[in-house]
Amino acid sequence: MRFEKVGAVLLAGGMGSRMGGVDKGLVELCGKSLALRSIERIRPHVEEVVVTANRNLEVYSRFGCKVVTDGGGGPLCGLRAGLLAVSGTFFLTLPCDTPFFPENLTERLLERIGDSEIAVPASGGRTHHAFMLARKSLLEDLSGYLDAGGRKVIEWLERREIVRVEFEEENAFFNINTFEDLEKAQFIFSSVGTS
Repeated sequence: MRFEKVGAVLLAGGMGSRMGGVDKGLVELCGKSLALRSIERIRPHVEEVVVTANRNLEVYSRFGCKVVTDGGGGPLCGLRAGLLAVSGTFFLTLPCDTPFFPENLTERLLERIGDSEIAVPASGGRTHHAFMLARKSLLEDLSGYLDAGGRKVIEWLERREIVRVEFEEENAFFNINTFEDLEKAQFIFSSVGTS
């Protein structure tokens, strides 16, 4: 189900330092880049997808999304860049290195956000702050936080009204930070039969 009032922001501007500086969004998992896997997984559930990246922009543009840069200032700068480019009432952030997120992520978070400002998924006793559904009206507050020198995602989130939504799917928020993680992801992929 596509939600016309939700735009997705795929965060692909990281340095990939734990993988030797590779562009993680373009690392392949079983023959397809991590970024493209996330785009294809979320696209049926949102109105549009915007990618924030700081290199290989021409490659990302081939995935059929608007691509913007964030100046390399970290995930919140990527979030602001994406927010400036995306339309809709809500935005959903996705890290490029977490390819198994639940396909009903948008629907579940939208169901639970209610009057809150932000909804984030949780599983296995952990909150996954890199994924968030939030109101686009937070752009002004985010910009103020960044302009004042703030850079920490959790610190910014703790200033806001958040609802946590529990997901039970095993490995749903497994993220790939190292080549060992990539090997584990290949095993997960082969066991769940994800396309």
